[in-house]
Amino acid sequence: MLNILVVDDSVIIRKNLGTILKELGHNVIAEAANGYDAIQMYKSKKPQLVTMDITMPGVQGVANGIEALKQIKEFDSEAQVIMITSHGEEELVLDAIEAGAKGYILKPINKEKISNILKKF
Repeated sequence: MLNILVVDDSVIIRKNLGTILKELGHNVIAEAANGYDAIQMYKSKKPQLVTMDITMPGVQGVANGIEALKQIKEFDSEAQVIMITSHGEEELVLDAIEAGAKGYILKPINKEKISNILKKF
């Protein structure tokens, strides 16, 4: 069982992902709707894994999920972050992997995709 922080600007995606993670036996300890909040939640909650949307509105100088990933990795170089992305964002996925993401999931998300990537952890 992993303690997970779910980050996505869509409430529906956060809820769906949270439901899937719980069905798979994991614990969603926090949610965030933007990169800035994700960084703050990571520092205070110290999750074992983060699912991070790449494309989110910029808040407080944090432009998107990749920028949040970079700041989380600066805070904790061992942070485990999986990026959530839409089709057509392949270049952003490569940027995220270079920044330290441990993998990615293409939307639409489903239980099988989540289960397969969580096997790495």
